[in-house]
Amino acid sequence: MSTNNSKDVLIEVKGLKKHYAGKKSLFGRSQQVVRAVDDVSFTIHRGETFGLVGESGCGKSTTGRSIVRLHDVTDGEIWFDGHNVARMNERQLKPFRKRMQTIFQDPYSSLNPGMNVAQLISEPMDIHRQGTKAEQRDRVLALLDKVGMKAEHANRYPHEFSGGQRQRISIARALSVQPEFVMCDEPISALDVSVQAQVVNMLEDLQAELGLTYLFIAHDLSMVRHISNRIGVMYMGKLVELAPSDELYKRPAHPYTQALLAAIPHPDPKQEMQPPPILEGELPSPLSMAVGCSFASRCPYATERCRKETPVWREIAPQHYASCHLHEA
Repeated sequence: MSTNNSKDVLIEVKGLKKHYAGKKSLFGRSQQVVRAVDDVSFTIHRGETFGLVGESGCGKSTTGRSIVRLHDVTDGEIWFDGHNVARMNERQLKPFRKRMQTIFQDPYSSLNPGMNVAQLISEPMDIHRQGTKAEQRDRVLALLDKVGMKAEHANRYPHEFSGGQRQRISIARALSVQPEFVMCDEPISALDVSVQAQVVNMLEDLQAELGLTYLFIAHDLSMVRHISNRIGVMYMGKLVELAPSDELYKRPAHPYTQALLAAIPHPDPKQEMQPPPILEGELPSPLSMAVGCSFASRCPYATERCRKETPVWREIAPQHYASCHLHEA
């Protein structure tokens, strides 16, 4: 795992906000705003895997896509290797595009069905003008070997492969321009359970071999623990907890994190299965300007203070951060 030395920080996110216009008035003016990502800050160190978890709609994928600038940001800073990419235009971003690549969730829709495997993997090299056709072909074959596929697959088309194989092709495509950082946007959620572990193990092997840095976004908290060095937990567009992987699983501080971990099925069939705790109360609307803690309406420990006062983001243990009134000194 990387140290906390500032020289080891590859990505630093400061006060990131991504808002979308909501309902409009009769005259076309936006009256409400969806705060998909609302004042999120964290760092990712070189060579580590930073996990990002939370329920659907919590803003984790929007955060990842904003970092690699697939989305324009509303406010905040995104520092990549000392450069603030948050406000760059497309021309300024181009040198950074090859350094930041993405593996998408759905391998069935992320690959162009009209292109064969060799064309799919070599396309990023064409865009960034890397190598001759012969050199590109050699790199395609080398990458196919790295992701556990055969040279004969290069001339086939996406519809000829299984979901797991397509995701391997997507990984080879992302690695074709030799990136430093890869944003993995739920890369295993669309795959069979039997294939998920194979893909995660392959990502770990590639990280060790190529020195890659990952942002790993997922629903499966057990798999995130396996691959991540540190994990951030998001709820309603905000980070509510961040800690080293083992620390988060052994000592979850935020009630929302506790509920997510309690919902993980236990692998021991002899152990009496307990139903996961049900989060009661209503999920607040992302359009509302909620006062206090956004989790208060579902939290079993919520007090009147939680409903009126927004908790402060603080370090509650070494490298362990949370925003919850329960852990204030």
